[in-house]
Amino acid sequence: MPAWPDVRADFPILHQQVNGKPLVYLDSAATAQKPRAVIDALVRYYERDNSNVHRGLHALSMRATDAYEGARTRVAKFIHAADPAEVIFTRGTTESINLVAHSWGRAHLKPGDVVLATEMEHHSNLVPWQQAAKASGATLRYVPVLGANAEGGLDLAALDRLLTPSVKLFAFTHISNTLGTVNPAAELCRRARAVGAVTVVDAAQSVGHVPLDVQALGCDFLAFSGHKMCGPTGIGVLYGRRALLDKLAPDETGGGMVVSVDYEGASWKPAPERLEAGTPDIAGAIGLGVACDYLEGLDRAAIARHDSGLARLAYEKLSTLPNIRLLGPADARSGLVSFAFPDVHAHDVVTFADEDGIALRGGHHCNQPLMRKLGLTSTTRASFYVYNQPGEIDALVSSLQRTLKFFRG
Repeated sequence: MPAWPDVRADFPILHQQVNGKPLVYLDSAATAQKPRAVIDALVRYYERDNSNVHRGLHALSMRATDAYEGARTRVAKFIHAADPAEVIFTRGTTESINLVAHSWGRAHLKPGDVVLATEMEHHSNLVPWQQAAKASGATLRYVPVLGANAEGGLDLAALDRLLTPSVKLFAFTHISNTLGTVNPAAELCRRARAVGAVTVVDAAQSVGHVPLDVQALGCDFLAFSGHKMCGPTGIGVLYGRRALLDKLAPDETGGGMVVSVDYEGASWKPAPERLEAGTPDIAGAIGLGVACDYLEGLDRAAIARHDSGLARLAYEKLSTLPNIRLLGPADARSGLVSFAFPDVHAHDVVTFADEDGIALRGGHHCNQPLMRKLGLTSTTRASFYVYNQPGEIDALVSSLQRTLKFFRG
């Protein structure tokens, strides 16, 4: 079991004051802070190994290539992929999902087909499927959420009706970035597989918080971003089963992904190179591999208990505030809590919290359709990670009490 108070020391950015108050960072669902080990890895690459990968024979290029491909192997192990070639480096979750929507969608979707998503999807796992459906003539449908505050999770009974052989792809989030709901990903993949549907799992909010095994999940594709799991920004992963990746046409073409080129055409390398045109984010991939090492060292099962424990404590303490509306489940949730007040806008809540040195997130959280369904325009979100402690929840509650006193008198 990690000594959680000691973990905070690994994150240099947290040792500062904001508006004269010690920083309380409760915005990890937007981006997680970076431990010293990841920062050092980026500096070491740029100071010692900076060079392009795969095509150089000099020492720096070979070192950079070894580090880059070593990171691929490390990420594959982190998610228990069967083969490092099943790991495609991208800019993040958004690009990963768009790659599938464009490349797989063009080849497989046609009029009469159905793409199934859920009502709790982040725009990154919704808008690409809207565009793919428009381009192909397919229909986009949604699994509903249950409860006035979506506290009931997905309507799995409706899934029986919606998952028909017409469904060619089922895209869903593992953990909701607004509700904190943890969806039964393995069950959803199993039920989709039974009707022959391909699955795309948005793991942006889960990969750094819970143990994740793509083979146990049984998913076809899975997407996540490095910056939400202590890694650098601008780097992410698309996992795909090798049998599917080998049939996936490249969405981008150019250097590094070709076997042969003449003036009439070109032929592609196999995955993963075929899907990584141009110079990749080499330092980002290396930093992501180090982030995997760091989180593994903390024990991801312990991280899950820590984060969900903080969220349950926050839900309990926030529920004592008058006229607060809390979204998502009361108990079985991941490490975030979203809430709203009928008479105080989320942006005002966030602004007042910032005066107290507390970093929150206010807005629609790229969940506009869900917000409208729940009769909201925005919420305030507090999200927790390995460096957060129970005392910071007390600081949050005190800040909110001050805010409510100001607006309500």
